[in-house]
Amino acid sequence: MSSVYESKPWLERYADHVPKELPLPERSMADLFEESVERAPNRDAVRYFDQSLSYGELNGLADRFATLLSDRGVEKGDRVAVYTQNNPQFLIAQYGAWKRGAIVLPVNPMLKEKELDYHLNDSGAKVLVCLESLYESVARETVPDTAVEHVLTTSELDFLPEGAEEDLAPLADASRRRFEGVPDLLETLRATEPDPGARESVSPEDTAYLVYTSGTTGQPKGTMETHSNVAFNSEVYRTWMRIGDDDSVFGAAPLFHITGLIGHVGLAGLAGVPLVLFHRFDPEEALRLVEKWQPTMTIASITAFMAMMNTPGSENSDLSSLVKCYSGGAPIPPSVAEQFEEKFGMYIHNAYGLTESNSPTHFVPWGAHAPVDEESGALSVGVPVPNCETRLVDVEDPSEEVPVGESGEFAARGPMIFAGYWNKPEETEEAFHDGYFLTGDVAVMDEDGWFYIVDRKKDMINVSGYKVWPREVEDTLYEHPQVMEAAAVGVPDEYRGETVHAFVALKEEDGATEEELIAFCKERMADYKYPRKIKLLDELPKTATGKFLRRELRDEERAEA
Repeated sequence: MSSVYESKPWLERYADHVPKELPLPERSMADLFEESVERAPNRDAVRYFDQSLSYGELNGLADRFATLLSDRGVEKGDRVAVYTQNNPQFLIAQYGAWKRGAIVLPVNPMLKEKELDYHLNDSGAKVLVCLESLYESVARETVPDTAVEHVLTTSELDFLPEGAEEDLAPLADASRRRFEGVPDLLETLRATEPDPGARESVSPEDTAYLVYTSGTTGQPKGTMETHSNVAFNSEVYRTWMRIGDDDSVFGAAPLFHITGLIGHVGLAGLAGVPLVLFHRFDPEEALRLVEKWQPTMTIASITAFMAMMNTPGSENSDLSSLVKCYSGGAPIPPSVAEQFEEKFGMYIHNAYGLTESNSPTHFVPWGAHAPVDEESGALSVGVPVPNCETRLVDVEDPSEEVPVGESGEFAARGPMIFAGYWNKPEETEEAFHDGYFLTGDVAVMDEDGWFYIVDRKKDMINVSGYKVWPREVEDTLYEHPQVMEAAAVGVPDEYRGETVHAFVALKEEDGATEEELIAFCKERMADYKYPRKIKLLDELPKTATGKFLRRELRDEERAEA
């Protein structure tokens, strides 16, 4: 008996311009970027606030960075960490590293010392490109305990006129800093004569990115994303949304995140179109730059769209250029999509994907409105993209498929699925069954091929599209001398999708307050990770074997919320 998933009922939902299958990439992203440069060297590659950088200029700086890496002994396969916000230097370092055959390690700029230390040591990064402010506050103390041999600092004020920070909200706290013995990236590049011999031959099977994601053990794991993975899903974006020479991409998602890496950087570089960047997301600046540059496409978390919608004066903003509008990373409340369309005239199309799948496995067809699942109230995340084989399997037995209308775990395979976890063969093997990647998300497919996320198999907390593993929060709480027991859970949050709450039992009565424990975590964790609420209990509920009853705590907290 043939499987309903093999018959692919979702293909009937495809727009006329989307083929059922796309050819597999034959060239690396380094090659494809250089083809875009050759096609239109004078076209804007980056629009940073009110300034622009052409494809020719970006390519020239990337050539110099490849030479700089070569001069410092960086070989093919070495890791280059990029610890910046959404700045042009991210692209310079990325394309330069790719030209050298190196692997790019995008680092979340919200990470603190302990977290940065783990990422740099686990990846074995040899080079760190770092914002001056992040070097001063975090990296300077961390780097000596890692394998990093070369650090280059850079400023968010580069590529902007003198005094620009006075008028740009995302740069309000920016100032230039220099550090003895640490070279400045742009100064060094301008003094570097590009050497064509620094350019390595890079194949589609070579690793392009090492993107860290939380895993089943609670320790972040590096996902090996090949040039073929990145190129394929960048092409999915280009084809699905009909991106052509008149389009431009609005960089609302962070570039270190898989959404920004593929849906912004990969798409723009492959299609050879401009990418609008503005350091970090600020809703007022976002509205201003959409009006100024008239970008046509973006993908971001729903919280970014909510922030734009709720910004004072936004009713006077013209976002009509942004016709190819998508959101992924966190569930979209149907009411929010309706409010956004009513206010600005654009529909936010849903998307679904993971770090391991290089962003989308599912898209709502451009121009279509996603249906809502009557039973769960969930807005559909769309239909599988070309070449993506998807099925729903029994949560306990992944060898068993579930029928239409019943919930099961998302399983996917195809050219977008990552090559495996960095130096973790056992975890890689556990993540797959019969060639399919098991996502941990529980979904339903209707008879028309629409998919709906209805639950999560894992205890992962999803804060505005960022994944938080409870154990990481708990481990941080356990560093406090008064904490005896700790459990973290995710609870619904109207703005973030979910937020982190924690339960704590103290060693001594009145040994610490809830506020003190929150502040303790805030000092040690990225902003999206630390618990917004802590409840003190005499003892945490446990099973007979001593395991915390996290589900009981979560259900209780959700009922209260």
